[in-house]
Amino acid sequence: MSRLATSNLVVRFERAIGPTRRTARAIMLVGALLLLVIGLLDPRLGIRFERVAQRNIDVIFALDTSRSMLAEDLRPTRVARASQYIEDVVDQAVGDRFGLVVYGGTPTLKVPLTRDQHAIKLALDEIVPRTGRRGGSMIGDAIRLSEDALSIGDAGFKTIIILSDGDDMGSYPVEAAAAAAEAGISIWTIGIGDEIDGSRIPIDVEGERIYLTHDGQEVWSVMKPDMLKEIAAAASGQFIPAGTSNLDLADIYNQIIAPVTGKRVESARVERAIPRYRWFIGGALLLLAIESMLGLRGAKNRAARSTPRSNTPPIHGVRRSAA
Repeated sequence: MSRLATSNLVVRFERAIGPTRRTARAIMLVGALLLLVIGLLDPRLGIRFERVAQRNIDVIFALDTSRSMLAEDLRPTRVARASQYIEDVVDQAVGDRFGLVVYGGTPTLKVPLTRDQHAIKLALDEIVPRTGRRGGSMIGDAIRLSEDALSIGDAGFKTIIILSDGDDMGSYPVEAAAAAAEAGISIWTIGIGDEIDGSRIPIDVEGERIYLTHDGQEVWSVMKPDMLKEIAAAASGQFIPAGTSNLDLADIYNQIIAPVTGKRVESARVERAIPRYRWFIGGALLLLAIESMLGLRGAKNRAARSTPRSNTPPIHGVRRSAA
């Protein structure tokens, strides 16, 4: 405004625009942004009870914890979102036994087969992705370790669910999957991350957050679906591309994976947390709609501008007496 008018007119322009409404619109925009952020965090409030199928299936989750899973194309990170998917499945499954294998280089059996949901969740909370400059994903070794963990279970109804971005450092995962299939184990793969643009990999070096580089260039990690598809095909499973979306793995497990892997025994009543992200997204859209309809001028300013001023011309030709 200072470029368009002199200083005395700028004050008049500011009064006409209405600082109160300008502030209100700014508050609404910030509020809408905050509500959108909260909605993207997938908040859950309240409990609903559902009847679900109870099956006796032994499941090993093989979770990739290599440094590429630190990429932030899924918030907060790929590995954090994958951990949430596992918790969702464990929360709703009844009668099934679950175990957890993590691999970021050498695979480790974190939790043997158990029906203790708390043990799985506690292990997921303690996961620390590999952040060093060396390492890699060894999917084949993770499959072989998972097969050994499943060997202690009953015959039949066994599966491995791999959550990874598809990176592998020559561990022959397809051959490992074929060997698992011969032992009666099916393998399902969940692709985590953006397979087109990918994301940079943040690492911590001496307390400083930087991005992984190679030959002076920042490394962008993309999800590699081809390897995950081959693994699933070799073991009578299926590749499920989660990508960067909010995947409902619990529903996929209940509707697809479990019916194919095991037989239904009976139904049970379970608790499920109710997603509430719609509240926050709806509130953000409402604030944006109000902000778009809210003008910059108040009603008084518009009325004042619409009131015509007196344009009565002066009377010419009348002289006053000298007296």
